[in-house]
Amino acid sequence: MSSLQAPEFFAELCFPFPDSTVVGNTYYAVPVPGSPLRLRIDFSRTIYENTYGGLRLAVVHPERGEIDAVVLSFLGHGTFHRRDEAHNTRPGSKQYGTFDTYHRPGHPPWEGAVTGGLRDAIEQYAAIWFPGAWPARPVVRTASKVPTPPAARSGGPTR
Repeated sequence: MSSLQAPEFFAELCFPFPDSTVVGNTYYAVPVPGSPLRLRIDFSRTIYENTYGGLRLAVVHPERGEIDAVVLSFLGHGTFHRRDEAHNTRPGSKQYGTFDTYHRPGHPPWEGAVTGGLRDAIEQYAAIWFPGAWPARPVVRTASKVPTPPAARSGGPTR
């Protein structure tokens, strides 16, 4: 299998875990220092050889093994929506919402990925298993106009 350039892909996701590493095509992290729980992220395969359709996240305990796992599809998180639209890739085709190990020299196999939706989903998953490990996002407040209530009538009843 050719390289998926996993370190670069995971770097694109900007995870906030300082105690982490990429081994082969798998990302490993200790999101909460001192906790026995680990986060493992792999590329999830499709039915097609050397083709990947998402990420598989797993919470792993060193003694009990895998405790929980979920697959986040690239399709479901819009990761390749722009690329597929630009290349007129049709739903149902092998290339739609996926990437494979074949790519142009000098370019990653996941070229064109937009990872914001995927990152948000990983953040939500991590918040369940590793509370507080992901820094809170600043609350953005915007000024909004509050409608003024209609002026009340003064005086007595009208005829």
